[in-house]
Amino acid sequence: MSIAHLVLGASPVVQLVMLMLLLASLLSWTVIFQKWSVIKRARSAADQFERRFWSGTDLTELYKRVSAERDKSGGMAVIFEAGFKEFARARAKAGIEPRAIVESAQRTMRVALSREIDALELHLSFLATVGSTSPYIGLFGTVWGIMNSFIALGNVQQATIASVAPGIAEALIATAMGLFAAIPAVIAYNRYSNNVERLVNHYDAFLEEFSSLLQRQVHA
Repeated sequence: MSIAHLVLGASPVVQLVMLMLLLASLLSWTVIFQKWSVIKRARSAADQFERRFWSGTDLTELYKRVSAERDKSGGMAVIFEAGFKEFARARAKAGIEPRAIVESAQRTMRVALSREIDALELHLSFLATVGSTSPYIGLFGTVWGIMNSFIALGNVQQATIASVAPGIAEALIATAMGLFAAIPAVIAYNRYSNNVERLVNHYDAFLEEFSSLLQRQVHA
């Protein structure tokens, strides 16, 4: 009645279900650690760049420093670089209204923001899929295993607990594995979705503040 013996003695369909759940669990944990690193790095980079931005450094000088950095930290730095580059390009042209210059920079920053959001949300849908489908896959393995156990009971003269217990136990392992794969994925998805939303709001607030600063500069 050991777990290893029950898994090895399960029917091929139940074993296939367990293998699928094991792979889903391993992949979800890989994504969990990867997204934890990405979000932590993005949050740290945003705080560092915001301190540099509001330190009173000249925007042109800050743009040169950000553009010269080989290892782009992403997030606010990318949004700032895209917006200031478009702002400088539009302002260099003759006959463009100040409002059009700022709006052009805003559109460019919105595109950069959209790319950053896509990078932050990458693989989050996989965690949601694992969290929502793993219990049902495990339940399918359980139903299949219990069904085979009751079918086997029809071939014996006298049914006993000893003859039923192994089949039911191996079937319930599939449900346990489904929950083991689903629970961490759901927790990580909810937490990371909240962190990404807060980061995006942070980026969006910076975009609006930077747009106001550009508007004051172009009128000056």
